[in-house]
Amino acid sequence: MNRRRLLATVGAGLASGVAGCLNLPGDGGTTTIDEGAPLRLERVRMRLETPWGASFHPETGNLYVTERPGRVVRATGDDRGAVRTLQDTAAFGEGGLLGFAFDPADPRDAYVYQTYNGANGLTNRVLRLDVEREFAVDRVVLDGIPANTVHNGGRIAFGPDGALWVTTGDAGQPTTAQSRDSLAGKVLRVTRDGEPASGNPFDNPVYSLGHRNPQGLTFVGGSVYAVEHGPDEADELNRLEAGGNYGWPAVTGKSSSDEYVDPLVTWTPSIGPGGLAYYTGPIERWQNSFFVGALTGTHLRQVTFDADDVVGQNTLYGDLGRLRTTVTGPDDHLYFTTSNQDGRGDPDPTDDEIYRVRPP
Repeated sequence: MNRRRLLATVGAGLASGVAGCLNLPGDGGTTTIDEGAPLRLERVRMRLETPWGASFHPETGNLYVTERPGRVVRATGDDRGAVRTLQDTAAFGEGGLLGFAFDPADPRDAYVYQTYNGANGLTNRVLRLDVEREFAVDRVVLDGIPANTVHNGGRIAFGPDGALWVTTGDAGQPTTAQSRDSLAGKVLRVTRDGEPASGNPFDNPVYSLGHRNPQGLTFVGGSVYAVEHGPDEADELNRLEAGGNYGWPAVTGKSSSDEYVDPLVTWTPSIGPGGLAYYTGPIERWQNSFFVGALTGTHLRQVTFDADDVVGQNTLYGDLGRLRTTVTGPDDHLYFTTSNQDGRGDPDPTDDEIYRVRPP
C-alpha cells in the first residue's frame, strides 16, 4: 500500500517524515537542511477538483479555494462546500478559475482570476466578487489578458502596499512577454478597481516583464518574489524589480546580459513550480524558508537563503503526487494542495486534497 492510500485509510493527524535534499544544476550547490523530528501532516479537505487559488477570510479565518472548472469552495468551517459556480468559466487545458484573494482591507470583497470565452476567443480577466451575496460577480476589474490552453499564469495576491498583484503567462506566444503594451508574460500591479497602481514603471498595469508562465507569488518585507515555469529546464525563483526584464523568450535562467534580471534559483530539469509561500511559523527549522509546490517534480520544495545565497533545499512529501498551491494560514501553519485531477496526475479516490503541516 503506498503512502497516499494509507493517508486515505487513516485520515487526518498522521505523523509524517520528509524526504531528503535533491541537488540540481543551477541551484547554487545547495546543502541538505537538517530534517529533525518528524512533522505532523494533517489532511484538511479531500475530493476537490483541481484546487488552484486559496485565501483565508480576513475575519472568520476560513479557507476558501477555487476549483479550476469554475467553483469557489469553502474548504474549512462548519459549512463546507461550493458557494458559487461561475458558469462562464472556460476550463480548457490550463485555463479556468485560477487565482483567488480576499481583500484584506474589506472582507466583503474577493478577487478571482478567470479564463472565459471572450469576443476574440479565450481570454483571462480578474473579477471582483461580493462575498455577502455568496460570491456573486460584482464587476470586471481587469480584462483582455491573453489566454490559451497553456501558460495562463493566474496567481493573484494583495501586497503590503495595498495593490493587487497579478501574474500572467505568455499564452503560448513568447514574443508578447517582451512587449510593454501586452498584458501577457507579465507581473501586473493594479488598484482594487483595476487601474495602474501608483509608481508602476511604465504608467500602465505592468510591473515586470519577460515572464513565461509565473504561477507563484509572495511577499517578504518590502520585496515581492515569484516562481515561473521554464521550457523543460530553468524554472525560476525571482525577486521582482519594478521594470525588471526577466528575459523570456531571449533567455532562460541566468544571462550574461545586464539587460535581464537573473533569477535567485533555477531548477533543471523542471520541477513545475505551481505555488510560493514564505514561512515564519512554529517549525523552527522551516523558519524564513520559501516553499514551492512542484507539479512535475511531485514534491514540496523548501528553499532557504542567507542574504541572496541559497544555503539549503529539501524535497518533502514526494508521495502525494502533483503539488500546486502553497499558503500560510492565520494559524501560521503551512497549507498546500495536490493537483492530481488536472489531467496530468495519477489521482487517488480522495484527490484532490488540502494538507496542513504542524510541529510534532
